[in-house]
Amino acid sequence: MSQRLAASLLFALILCVPAVYASGPESDTPPPATAAPDRDRYALRPLFPALLLAETAEAEAQEERSRPYWARTEVEAEIASRRVSDFSSLLLNNDIVAYYGSPRTSTMGILGAHPLPELDSLLAAQAAEYDAANGDRGVKRAFYIIYGTAWPGGEIGLLAEKRLLEYIEYALANDILVFVDHQIGKYTVAEAMRRILPFLRYPNVHLALDPEWRTTKPMEEIGFVTAEEINQAQTTMQNYIVEHGYPGERMLVIHQFHWKMISGRPGVRADFPRVRLVHCADGFGSPALKRQSYAHNAQAGNIPVKGFKLFYKTDVRGAGYDTPLMAPAEVFGLPRGRVRHAPHGARRGLRPGSPPVPDHVPVRRRVE
Repeated sequence: MSQRLAASLLFALILCVPAVYASGPESDTPPPATAAPDRDRYALRPLFPALLLAETAEAEAQEERSRPYWARTEVEAEIASRRVSDFSSLLLNNDIVAYYGSPRTSTMGILGAHPLPELDSLLAAQAAEYDAANGDRGVKRAFYIIYGTAWPGGEIGLLAEKRLLEYIEYALANDILVFVDHQIGKYTVAEAMRRILPFLRYPNVHLALDPEWRTTKPMEEIGFVTAEEINQAQTTMQNYIVEHGYPGERMLVIHQFHWKMISGRPGVRADFPRVRLVHCADGFGSPALKRQSYAHNAQAGNIPVKGFKLFYKTDVRGAGYDTPLMAPAEVFGLPRGRVRHAPHGARRGLRPGSPPVPDHVPVRRRVE
């Protein structure tokens, strides 16, 4: 059965589920006071595949019958109407090609090297190359923006919110995704997440953390995060999405090019209903070296969605780059998981290169 046919079947099944209400003589007893909106009731309970079982359908109906005076609030009704879309992954039928960098400088990636309309045109052309190489899968474009940059001592320099929103709003109007990246620095993962969570109010925004820079000595040592911190970040992100009633699945990207960047990696979870964890292979070098880095990440089967990063050659002194740059067909030749996304960058950046395994594919550090 094709994915499109399967999707049509799911919607047909939804329409066939009856709404069951309690019936009986009218009563003069006033109904109980209105309760607060129950966001959790549907927000973490996908309909499928559970609803394919008669037991689940009956349980849903019984739950309705047990609340004779209950009527959904506007919030509950809106969330209930999204019980399919909120659990549908963008990566199901698409790969993601992203440009990486900081809008405030051209030395950290392509994002800061061109005005937005020109950047959009370049990204569209790059995405078309990958779309031509990935068979019947589609391609989604993305801006991968460094919002929190690690400075000496592990301090974090934040991109001006006005500048970030300029990119987010342009992207929203032009069907482009946005990844908001925080390098953590000397702070905790929880503190970094608190900084970037508010941008989830935009439906096209996803989040990213870069463990390399989680240190007080950036450029001198490689930082790391723990499995527990990654799991807590996903818990916090999911709770935030549900609490605010935000639609859809959101992605959280974690970079790794060195074994120490994720401590206790087998303990990382990737089973959160509203958060899609993406494990992105970072680092520049030869194709052989990059394949080795990706193979190390591929061993983490507990994080099935992988990403891959490409680095273009740049004239920035000291910036690393891929030699030679892998072609789209080579990128898609990497072992695939469920979905995949490719970023494009500079320096510690990304560039397009995404097979249908990860949802985000960091491809290299470079500036263009």
